[in-house]
Amino acid sequence: MAGIAFLLNGTPVRVEGEPPTRTLLDWLREGRGLCGTKEGCNEGDCGACTVMVTDAGGSRALNACILFLPQLDGKAVRTVEGIAGPDGEMHPVQAAMVAHHGSQCGFCTPGFVVSMAVGHLNGRRDHDDVLAGNLCRCTGYAPIIRAAEAVEGAPVPEWMKEDAAFISAQILSGGEAAGRGGQTAPLPGFRPASSDELADWYVQNPGATLIAGATDVGLWVTKALRDLSPVAFLNGVTDLQQIERQGGMLHVGACVTIAALREAVAERLPSFGELLRRYASEQVRNAATIGGNIANGSPIGDGPPALIALGATLHLRRGDAMRSIPLEAFFLDYRKQDRQAGEFVAGISFPESAPALRCYKLSKRFDQDISAVCGCFNVTVGGGRVTAARIAFGGMAGIPKRAAAVESALVGQPWTEATMRAAMAAFAQDFTPLSDMRASAGYRLETAANMLLRYFHELSGVPVSVLEVQP
Repeated sequence: MAGIAFLLNGTPVRVEGEPPTRTLLDWLREGRGLCGTKEGCNEGDCGACTVMVTDAGGSRALNACILFLPQLDGKAVRTVEGIAGPDGEMHPVQAAMVAHHGSQCGFCTPGFVVSMAVGHLNGRRDHDDVLAGNLCRCTGYAPIIRAAEAVEGAPVPEWMKEDAAFISAQILSGGEAAGRGGQTAPLPGFRPASSDELADWYVQNPGATLIAGATDVGLWVTKALRDLSPVAFLNGVTDLQQIERQGGMLHVGACVTIAALREAVAERLPSFGELLRRYASEQVRNAATIGGNIANGSPIGDGPPALIALGATLHLRRGDAMRSIPLEAFFLDYRKQDRQAGEFVAGISFPESAPALRCYKLSKRFDQDISAVCGCFNVTVGGGRVTAARIAFGGMAGIPKRAAAVESALVGQPWTEATMRAAMAAFAQDFTPLSDMRASAGYRLETAANMLLRYFHELSGVPVSVLEVQP
């Protein structure tokens, strides 16, 4: 693999000769002796390995355990060792953790400190969201949150601003650490700079692994110990990272992160935005892409049900050929999609506003958990009758799937509770869910049907409190 260059705790470094799927976590601990970054779950769940990564888009917290070295080219990385000042001065969040007794066994503490420092740098005050991806098994959450609250008004240390300044200077000067274009070096480790380069290369290497955020692909390495070569890293394909608004539609590039997508839809599609707030954790949302979420084809991915309910169109590219299909047509069977060899997901388009869209996620934990059932509803009512319906679910079949029988039972009928209750019986025609560790088949069918009733009440102005215990 050709060398990569980035800033590490304020010092430029160049890495050469490492495998393209060498994780940042392993390289930090084994190659640099920076052992403050901990290995906990090694799958992006616990946050013990959290680092700060800065590029032209700003600073964000990421999981080093599922972050590959080529993804860092042209960026700045700061570990917990770099959160303190150059003269050993504590960062305000470190001092607050001491003052508020936020560290107990200490294993998770470095990850918490980094996440808190990134949140502090970015002026965040939604501490529960910022820290949802950091787990403390000593149940020390209360003092940690108090520590985060205590420094909300504290000024950002000057050394925490240096990474962004360095990146900006490199971009203006065209310096090496600002990133590179594509490369023609021998495989593996191709890093295209545009979708055109990617398209040309992927046609010639249709069996290659495309790596965008690596939040799922990373586990193929850390857990399954798979050899992914040849690989292409898409973090430099800037034209697939764009969001455009045109004619009432949002056109979202495949490499747009879940965090960026959430920000784009939060105002006009608030229920979708809230669903994305519960997508994994802050660290994962900062890396995972909507294209990867779709191309992965998981039946429990939280993005596709909402997008299907919105009537989204998927854009695919193979070489110079582009084609567009309804998103629901992309999913054929479990882990099988309508995608040709050498063809990749280029983007997705959907309405930027849908006042009737509601998304409901049922999981054992509110944050950072896989859906047992994810239901998304988008029903149009006119003249007191249902005129159109798009209802899609995750976790109910081997693919994200529309509830066609339920939709048919609704369209043309009065917008009444009686209609909803009659349509609830049609769920058994649409879905034959599995029983697994998250939920039984019967539970899934019952809760999916109840989501329809909840949807009716919410749109009728009688929202159901999911926190209220009924007598």
